[in-house]
Amino acid sequence: MMAQSVAGASSQRKVVVASSLGTLFEWYDFFLYGALAAITSKHFFSAVNETAAFIFALLTFSVGFAARPFGALVFGRLGDRSGRKYTFLITIVVMGLSTVLVGCLPSYSSIGMAAPILLIGLRLLQGLALGGEYGGAAIYVAEHAPDARRGYFTSWIQTMAGVGLLLSLVVIAATRGLTGEEAFSDWGWRVPFLLSAVLLVISVWVRMSLHESPVFQKMKEEGRISKAPLREAYGQWRYIKLGIAAMFGIIAGQATLWYTAHFYSLYFLTQTLQVDSLDATLMLGVAVALATPFNVVFGALSDRIGRKPLFVVGCLLAALLYFPIFHGLAHYANPTLEAARKATPVRVLADPAHCAFQFNPVGAVDFTQSCDIAKSVLARHHINYQNVAAATGAVAAIEIGDALVIDAFEGTSLDRATRAARMAELDAQVLAAIRAAGYPEKADPAAMNRPVIVALLFVLCLLAAMTYAPVAAAMVELFPARIRYTAMSIPYHAANGWIGGLLPPMAFAFVAATGNVDAGLWYPMFFAIVTVVIGALMLPETRGRAIDD
Repeated sequence: MMAQSVAGASSQRKVVVASSLGTLFEWYDFFLYGALAAITSKHFFSAVNETAAFIFALLTFSVGFAARPFGALVFGRLGDRSGRKYTFLITIVVMGLSTVLVGCLPSYSSIGMAAPILLIGLRLLQGLALGGEYGGAAIYVAEHAPDARRGYFTSWIQTMAGVGLLLSLVVIAATRGLTGEEAFSDWGWRVPFLLSAVLLVISVWVRMSLHESPVFQKMKEEGRISKAPLREAYGQWRYIKLGIAAMFGIIAGQATLWYTAHFYSLYFLTQTLQVDSLDATLMLGVAVALATPFNVVFGALSDRIGRKPLFVVGCLLAALLYFPIFHGLAHYANPTLEAARKATPVRVLADPAHCAFQFNPVGAVDFTQSCDIAKSVLARHHINYQNVAAATGAVAAIEIGDALVIDAFEGTSLDRATRAARMAELDAQVLAAIRAAGYPEKADPAAMNRPVIVALLFVLCLLAAMTYAPVAAAMVELFPARIRYTAMSIPYHAANGWIGGLLPPMAFAFVAATGNVDAGLWYPMFFAIVTVVIGALMLPETRGRAIDD
């Protein structure tokens, strides 16, 4: 009996290690693009202006997330019909090859529109692969774990997502340091993508050593494999209702908390606060390294107190703490900018009826009215501003402090070349004025309080870990084994892909539209509150459930 127990424990450890390592490499692949969006935008979307290029790059990042539910449909069915092991072996190959090819893609200057089209195609493949990866790994580990420790065992899968992000940040920072910033922006950014070829070989070798899940093997022997898992899972109201409740009562809040901590915070530091990219990446990397082990702590805690208390309380804390945390980041990362905003506030005086929503994802829209022109200039330089209503039909103006007023211009009747020249003139005038008013070009490294910044980022990552750690166990326990891969993957990837993945572009679009650098936080806060309400009222506690039926 003792030998059998030891063998079982050894087998469980092998399952966790093998599945987790593969997940680590897959998330490394997926996160690279998000971390390098500001640089890749210049290579693949150079046909549009800088602001539109960055938003376009963020949306291309989100394309991978948008494809995830479709990957869940394809690979979920395959996993329920053909087995867990081979399904997530396929996903790692698709993900790895797509990542390597991103590093090989010619830029827009070389092949024109084919460059962004190919990039979007590879991001779609990455999203499809990831849509099959998570469910397979989580289910595979859960179906090997004892009922009483399922939260602990599956939390290693969650932990590897953070380690994958950390690995991508470390590789990016090391490559930046070795090549120098200029060379990294030119060609060095390709190196982390190309290194994925090595990780792909290791991942395939690791996963080839695994055996099929005992739960699936038992179902296969007993002839209980579902012939139509999608129809069986979501052709019945009870599973439809459960899937919707899981999507909004668990995953929506978890997704937005995770991407706020690991992506939006980085964009906020580098774009809004103008912190050096390498500096911001290193600080986030330290915070991620400190917080990632807490996934295992919270996973084990979910085995004792339940899954639901962790994601409900975590989302509630996030809703209460987001504004203070991001105000703290602004204060400690760029105090000069904070002081300038208080001493010399900027206002846009315009007729509200002539102001458009400042969101141009494909760079195809020309903002020609004076209000739009004024706002686009300020958004380009990440200047916080207030909107003040002016008289009907008035030409918009930018007020800097209490004295200086810079008039914008109406560009509707101007040809493109004349409008571009006037825009450049206005841009130079505004830039000179805000610099004279004390708005810094970059955050001063000597003025930053790095320990406090890391501490604030750590709190964000800790809240993400608190909600993420119990997710795999909770989702596996909600659905029966014969349809589990399909039933859990669709709501998980729909919420992560369509809600969490759209966080960066939507948040920055809100900021550009309102002029308020805090406006982007309303997006994750909304879904955090939704998760608190739906999770508390509509979802059962699943801790300790048997999952082999």
